[in-house]
Amino acid sequence: MNLLLYVVTVLIWGTTWIAIKWQLGDVPPPVSIAYRFWLASAVLFALVAVMRRPLRPPRGAWRYLVAQGLALFCVNFLCFYYAERTVPSGLVAVVFSTAPLLNSINGRIFLGRPLQPAAIGGALLGFAGIVCLSLQQISGHFGEQAVWLGLAVAFAGTMCFSVGNLLSTRMQAMGLHPLVTNCWGMLIGAAVLTVGSMLAGLSFAPQTDARYLGALVYLAVPGSVIGFTAYLTLVGRIGPERAAYCTVLFPFVALAVSTVFEGYRWSALAVAGLALVALGNLIAFGVVPRLLFRKNGLL
Repeated sequence: MNLLLYVVTVLIWGTTWIAIKWQLGDVPPPVSIAYRFWLASAVLFALVAVMRRPLRPPRGAWRYLVAQGLALFCVNFLCFYYAERTVPSGLVAVVFSTAPLLNSINGRIFLGRPLQPAAIGGALLGFAGIVCLSLQQISGHFGEQAVWLGLAVAFAGTMCFSVGNLLSTRMQAMGLHPLVTNCWGMLIGAAVLTVGSMLAGLSFAPQTDARYLGALVYLAVPGSVIGFTAYLTLVGRIGPERAAYCTVLFPFVALAVSTVFEGYRWSALAVAGLALVALGNLIAFGVVPRLLFRKNGLL
């Protein structure tokens, strides 16, 4: 079951990049994000009602729900949309690949969770792999002030993502299923984005072309309803440290799609990066240590 959740998360979130790209146009990003989570929350509320799950969270969970809505379904996305405007996507991917490390560190600081050496080692290898993958794209941009600001914003978005992971862990420990918490979190995020967009005077006029609407549905249902539910369920089952390692694989799925549709060409350095990420996965999930123990007769 864990492997299925992991694969589903990687495949869905690794392909949402092209849907986000198709949404960039006349509709301001905060409005597009709000549309996405209004639709996703409506689908989730309907799904929870059909499944007859208790919908009303306990009073003690509301502060976590509001915090998750702001961190994971609002500020997180705003940061990455802004970063993508000023920073090469390869650099953004490098910053986002620090999510497993942030989950380990933040879990230790805020939840008292023990540090997992295998998860940290795997995350470092994955980070090195993403750097190899992105090196050609990001070279020559480090002298630009706007890039450094964009990197800071991308890091803030990754921190918000990590905080959302830990909040989900806390609420699952209270007995709340991610389906229920995502209903309210996405609703809160959508409401905040809508009010903020109105105060900023942004246009809510939607695009009606098939590409924009198709991208919106894909981001709302597979990307949000299925993707976030699968991922946050995984967080509760194996912990935020190892679950977040799937974020390191997203760029490779995205590049595989780009290879088919946009003619992306793989370099030797990119292949080396892929190998490092694969090795990091094996280490993070304890496969390499188990093999070593067996080889030495210790397991």
